[in-house]
Amino acid sequence: MEITMFFSLLLLICFLSTAQLQPNAKNELISHLKQTESQVANSVNLSDHQQTFTQDIHAVLREMSASLAELKVEVRYLQRDNEAKTKELDLIKQQYQEQVTKVRNLEQQYQAQIGELISVKARTNNTENQVEVLKRERKVKQVAFSASLMSSGNAGETGPFNTHTPLVFRYVATNIGNAYNPNTGFFTAPVRGVYHFEFYIYGHGHASYPAGAVLTKNGEHIFIAYEHQPSHAANSANGVTLLLEVGDVIFLRQWQNSRIYDNQNHHTTFSGHLLFPM
Repeated sequence: MEITMFFSLLLLICFLSTAQLQPNAKNELISHLKQTESQVANSVNLSDHQQTFTQDIHAVLREMSASLAELKVEVRYLQRDNEAKTKELDLIKQQYQEQVTKVRNLEQQYQAQIGELISVKARTNNTENQVEVLKRERKVKQVAFSASLMSSGNAGETGPFNTHTPLVFRYVATNIGNAYNPNTGFFTAPVRGVYHFEFYIYGHGHASYPAGAVLTKNGEHIFIAYEHQPSHAANSANGVTLLLEVGDVIFLRQWQNSRIYDNQNHHTTFSGHLLFPM
């Protein structure tokens, strides 16, 4: 732009020199000067526009540089934040895996405890069953009875009968375990075991009628107590130890054509008890 202005001024000086030599060229000189001024003005305006445009470009570039710098800073911040988040996520994953492992261990312990609880419950049930068995055995082991022929306040003779007749001992002194039935005179073994029985028979002496009874097991004659004398008292007794099965029945039969006496003194008795189970 400075070179253009220099040439324009040089051209103007040349025209001025020529005008002094040639007065008739005055109008042409004025016209040429106007054109030159116009060109100079246009050149100045163009230069101003170019300068303004350049300044705008520089301003835009500065703004873009500042924005780029901000973006770089923000990117670095985001990168650091992302790295921190990644580390935090990795830590959370690690903690999650640890928790999963703990839960699995707890599940295994829970399953083991369930198995142990089932085992303990089974042992407890077994123990309870054993206790119940022991209770029943203890209860069953407590078997004993003792009874006399006549009920309380009664007295008199029983018999004679022309056949063996079951005796019912109605006065019950002891009946532990309720194995003896005072309505039938039967003792029924509640448990397999060894039992001992005793029976005492009393009668008045008579020439025709003895005093006697036989102990039976399930209807089979086992031991007899028998006495026959014409006067005074006729006493007899016997005892036996038997191995009985559950449900075996023991009772006394009065001997045929005999008489048996009893009163409030309980002369005629029948007793038995369990020695030990088998």
